[in-house]
Amino acid sequence: MTGDRSWSASAPVRLDFAGGWTDVAPFAEREGGAVVNAALGLRVHARIRPRPESGYELVSEDMGATLTLTREELGRPGPLALQRAALRRLDPGSCLLHTRSEVPAGSGLGTSGALGVSLVRALDAARGASRAPAATAEAAFALEAGDAELPGGRQDQYAAALGGVQLLRFHGGRVRVEPLELDPGFFAELARMTVLCYTGTSRVSSDTIRRVMGAYAGGDLGVTGALRALAGLAGEMAAALRASDLAETGRVLSANWRAQQRLDPGMRTETMARLEAAVAGTGVLGGKAAGAGAGGSMFFLSSSPGATADAARAAGAVVLPVQWARMLEPAP
Repeated sequence: MTGDRSWSASAPVRLDFAGGWTDVAPFAEREGGAVVNAALGLRVHARIRPRPESGYELVSEDMGATLTLTREELGRPGPLALQRAALRRLDPGSCLLHTRSEVPAGSGLGTSGALGVSLVRALDAARGASRAPAATAEAAFALEAGDAELPGGRQDQYAAALGGVQLLRFHGGRVRVEPLELDPGFFAELARMTVLCYTGTSRVSSDTIRRVMGAYAGGDLGVTGALRALAGLAGEMAAALRASDLAETGRVLSANWRAQQRLDPGMRTETMARLEAAVAGTGVLGGKAAGAGAGGSMFFLSSSPGATADAARAAGAVVLPVQWARMLEPAP
């Protein structure tokens, strides 16, 4: 990698409509999971350019962190673990790696998965390499779950690599992708009626994931039943979206949130409970936490989205824009 060139890539974050958690091992490997998610217009960006000095400079704009590291230091524990892992595995030589996110860290919108996909694409470009979308998603997952040792599932990486709306099925380490072709008018109305609220409280999803999957692996019947219910709700959500049924979509969102809360006592924080109470009575048809829960973001399907957004802001939430990212690549 020489000269003054630079290589950039970005990938969308996502909303998980139903089935989240069931893409995570060991449940996904043993019983099979299913998730319906949609890529958002909000993105995570990575840019690489050569560095005349030896070593690596890592700049994370949203984390407010700058590190200058040798190759040896990349392998040591420390901040920006995913960036370090990407440079170790896909080393382009001495470089500046600059990353930024359009959404807060810990938002529950799959930012680390989108970051991983952006890193793989940018580093592949810098190295003169390329790979298919599913392979990009798998490489990003390997960086996060393997190299960086951050537990989680594959839904975020596949949403970021593919875009669009997907029904994803997970079993035995394999992912089956089923794109959902929705009525364009309904899809636009779904965006208009979706109110996405960042609660202002970030959470470390890996901590919650370890507790939940530890309980499942230990034979906890309540957690096991909740995970099985979540997997079933993904199929119900796919049917509701295909039928352009907003009321049913809202019902499944709320059913998913009730099942999700059975996974862990800390799933619904006091801040989230206050937000739910604030938007009640504003036309909400259903809603749930985004991602792992236990903080981050919530989203609501509302027949009066303006009133719901106003109530959420009055409760202290930050309302984020909702636009869908089209399918960027053919499904594998």
